[in-house]
Amino acid sequence: MTGQGPVERAHGRGERGRGDDGILLDAHDDEWEWRRRIRANPATARLYRLVIALGGLVIVVAGLALVPLPGPGWLVVFAGLALWASEFEWAQRVLDWVKARVHAWNTWVRARPWWVQGIAMLGTVVVVLALIVIVLRLSGIPSFLPDGPETYLRRLLTAGGIDQQGL
Repeated sequence: MTGQGPVERAHGRGERGRGDDGILLDAHDDEWEWRRRIRANPATARLYRLVIALGGLVIVVAGLALVPLPGPGWLVVFAGLALWASEFEWAQRVLDWVKARVHAWNTWVRARPWWVQGIAMLGTVVVVLALIVIVLRLSGIPSFLPDGPETYLRRLLTAGGIDQQGL
């Protein structure tokens, strides 16, 4: 087991005999037969890696564009990172690091008293609601909403004396 990093130990991989410094996964690194066949042929392996790289890039960039908005921005970024991690070892290491940080945060929060957990949850709700208000004030109420919710949001956002065009 000498020469193995945390990714190789976690996935049961042995030492690698290639010259890419652990950047790419090889055919023997995969548990799925269809990907082993793709990776066994150098031409299809290059094309497959290009498709994975570009697909992951599109997903990560879209996720980063969604981060300031309420919704699944970081989830989309991590989905793109997971796609990259299916083919690139550097992305596996980053994904493993992120998983470890999220696990450490969850462990820390769960070890706290209920009132600390409540404050963390309340803080999250306040931040999300503030982002929703900011987005709605900057971009306006979506026109696809039914009249009832649209009227309610318009009254709620103009209650402070600032209408949507006045921001």
